[in-house]
Amino acid sequence: MPARSPGVTVRGPRVRQALGIFRLLVAALEVVAIIGNFQYVLGFRFFATTNFFSYFTVQSALAAVITLAIAGWFALRRPRDPAWLGILRTMVTVYVLVSGLVFGLIVAQASTRDYRVDVPWSDTLLHFVVPALAVVAWTTDAVLAVNPPVPWSTVGWVLVYPSLWLAYTLLRGSDIGWYPYFFLDEAQVGGLLGVALYCALVLGIFVCLTAALVAVNRALWRMARDRRARIRETPDRRVPRVESPVSQR
Repeated sequence: MPARSPGVTVRGPRVRQALGIFRLLVAALEVVAIIGNFQYVLGFRFFATTNFFSYFTVQSALAAVITLAIAGWFALRRPRDPAWLGILRTMVTVYVLVSGLVFGLIVAQASTRDYRVDVPWSDTLLHFVVPALAVVAWTTDAVLAVNPPVPWSTVGWVLVYPSLWLAYTLLRGSDIGWYPYFFLDEAQVGGLLGVALYCALVLGIFVCLTAALVAVNRALWRMARDRRARIRETPDRRVPRVESPVSQR
């Protein structure tokens, strides 16, 4: 049996297992939130299933469920995550965070747009609780720093899906006259310029949040690397010093 390195506590596997369970629990909570929100909107007169699944919040929530389930499996079964999973987890974390920020903006702007936005328990879970827990899971993983650092290219990749979603939503909205968010409807924001400004603002939030998460991840990874290096270089002071025969003469 190999000896333990001095000053190093063997707890990595247990922490990874706990992280895996936490990831799976957050995914399960997200499923509960999606089902609860679906049941809530069933009571609306003009409810349409296609419209429900066209919300970026719902799509990002489904992506979070899949990603957290995969990440939970890796945490339970593997000592570290593959590099691509770190990129995907960072992107999905940003997506659910932006969903919460945009929803908060919509609620804040509701009073000035002559409409009311109710916030049932399912919306609270979707837009506030789950994003906060996703950040906790992401931060815990960054602190452990057993995975490869998230590359800066993630800042570019994070825009791919939102850009495709925006194109689909604007084209579909112009055809059926329905938009999931008020700032995509030119009639409510003063024309195409207003839509363009709001879209640029949201995409800018994606970029800034992703850059911040990548910077934090890489900083924590460097700190963990330096800490492990110091531990390896620290001599074991518990081992008695054995002088050479020459020095005893």
